Amino acid sequence: MFMTSADTEHQDESTSQLVAAPIALTRQLEQLVDKRINILRRIHETGSISEAARLSNVSYKAAWQALETLTNLAGVPLVEKEVGGSKGGGTKLTASGLTVLELSEKLTRAREAVLMEFASRVTPELVPLSSATLRTSMRNQFPVTVMHIARGPALVRVHMRIDDVNTLKATLTQESAQLLGLNQGERALALFKATSVEIAHRVEPVKGSSVISGTVIRSARQDKGGEITLRLAGGTSLVGFARAGHGLKLGDHAEALVTAQAVVVAQIA
Repeated sequence: MFMTSADTEHQDESTSQLVAAPIALTRQLEQLVDKRINILRRIHETGSISEAARLSNVSYKAAWQALETLTNLAGVPLVEKEVGGSKGGGTKLTASGLTVLELSEKLTRAREAVLMEFASRVTPELVPLSSATLRTSMRNQFPVTVMHIARGPALVRVHMRIDDVNTLKATLTQESAQLLGLNQGERALALFKATSVEIAHRVEPVKGSSVISGTVIRSARQDKGGEITLRLAGGTSLVGFARAGHGLKLGDHAEALVTAQAVVVAQIA
């Protein structure tokens, strides 16, 4: 519903962990949704957005961001100001907000029942299919490992590893980082649009950007430029665009430039 995810392959993981991966993935999706739903629930319980933020261990601004996301998706107001009363007013859920909360709780119980039913039937072959859970127009979707998180006064910079050769940088707001709950060493999913990627034999590095290298496995017409696909060291593929007269041929080494602002990060199980 919001931030969604895909699982990665680990050479050193046991078969039992792989078998459980799709189940863990789906439960993780619920947790990510519940991060925002939980804020809505806390508002209902306390009548205060600031108190809901405190109990959810996020900033007031992050709580508002979560609430705005839910409201945008619902298409109607989910909370309203409550005037007067013994505490001088506060915030309460609208009828639509109460419906969203009730629906979410019922769906969570129903999903858990289905997961328990399928838990004994999941096989390792289904693990790669977990990425099908994510429905997005972003063609570049990479399972990554978080290497480093640098928290500034306004922005959070995340450095992630794609494979043994390539790394990727992303820039998040403090509020998004709080709601995501990302930590160093965790698995994550990095996404970015093909149209945000510049590919050439050699690209000029830009401060804060990532240079990803690979082998050309698909190349558009050299005279007019167009879409290029690179095969990376870990076996994943990256799609981007090259300028007219790029001269890239199948089997050539090439580089892709990805700005940190273009990368979206999603947490995974």
